[in-house]
Amino acid sequence: MRCINCGGDNREGRKFCGKCAAPLARACPQCGASNQPGEDFCGECAAPLGQPQAPSGKKSSGAPIQVAETPAPEDIDGERKTVTALFADIKGSTELEQDLDPEEARRIVDPALKLMIDAVRRYGGYIPQSTGDGIFALFGAPVAHEDHPQRALHAALRMQEDLRRYSAKLVAEGGVPIQCRVGVNTGEVVVRSLSTGNGQTEYAPIGHTTNLASRMQAVAPVGSVAVAESTRMLCEGYVTLKPLGPAKVKGVTEPVQVYEVTGLGPLRTRLQRSASRGLSKFVGRDAEMEAMRHALELAKAGRGQIVAAVGDAGVGKSRLFFEFKAKSRSGCLVLETFSVSHGKASAYLPVIELLKNYFEIEPEDDDRKRREKVGGKVLMLDRSLEDTLPHLFSLLGIAETTAGQAEAQPPMMA
Repeated sequence: MRCINCGGDNREGRKFCGKCAAPLARACPQCGASNQPGEDFCGECAAPLGQPQAPSGKKSSGAPIQVAETPAPEDIDGERKTVTALFADIKGSTELEQDLDPEEARRIVDPALKLMIDAVRRYGGYIPQSTGDGIFALFGAPVAHEDHPQRALHAALRMQEDLRRYSAKLVAEGGVPIQCRVGVNTGEVVVRSLSTGNGQTEYAPIGHTTNLASRMQAVAPVGSVAVAESTRMLCEGYVTLKPLGPAKVKGVTEPVQVYEVTGLGPLRTRLQRSASRGLSKFVGRDAEMEAMRHALELAKAGRGQIVAAVGDAGVGKSRLFFEFKAKSRSGCLVLETFSVSHGKASAYLPVIELLKNYFEIEPEDDDRKRREKVGGKVLMLDRSLEDTLPHLFSLLGIAETTAGQAEAQPPMMA
């Protein structure tokens, strides 16, 4: 604390300058703002600057009040939330660090960790903690998402895919392969913010959900994603799952059913999932159905048409198109694509999904098979479209980007 009279430095909490004995500035007990000696009210919040009563009811000893940077445990507010927790850990990092120089090990592990972190952030996850060879991520908190279990699994699958590419590059350069295990679990936790000082706040969850996610990571096969029963129930159909059987995990009395996530499933929307279970009877919307049928007849006659359904959420836009497609797809090529909430990072995602549907690209197809499907179909349409192939390969992620194709890359949105 600097004296305004002589400019001398004084320890925080002193009332008089140790150099000239002049009164020092007074801190407001309400907002902490600094005030000049002799002022009775704070210039920031108008709170009185008189010393407040001590908690015991006795008069204050005159010592300045110290405001704790970290709140006492009884003052921490906890909020109960349903979240999805994800743990990812690089396999063999300890042995890798033991065999290599620390700087060399860091050059190998750091890019892998960055790929893992980027995958989490791409799907709206939050990373409360990063260890030396892994990460812990939350989906659904602090920012709530209704589809947080699907987001977590999309991030996990992308993480594994990116690491496989990175590992292949390391092996091609004469290095060692690198793999990771990922564990995911969904359930209730109590989350609270903890001030760690210097303006830093840690958002931490408490509960069995995160512990079980950590156990899922430990029992996951190398290079795979393992989930518990709660996540399976919420994501079945959105991803493909393979039962791994019951596993005895530390801290849990009964064996836990474990499932391996092997890829994306056929479902993309809640309507699709509801349709697989059975929908209620579709009634009404005769005028809308007739307008769409008329547009279809014009399109069949060679006059291209666009139909847009606009309305508030929940009025039945998706169901309307679902019913129209079911009744009118005879004799037509039907291509579908969706805008999903976790796809905001890529403006071209609906276009990419549409092209994958048209070219009948499956998740298990390798680059060679994907190239054959795209090239064969494009050239069958018109051989003059051959020049578009490099751009299509780049857009679909099956070709290296060159300088001439840079503009074909999907822009990243903030």
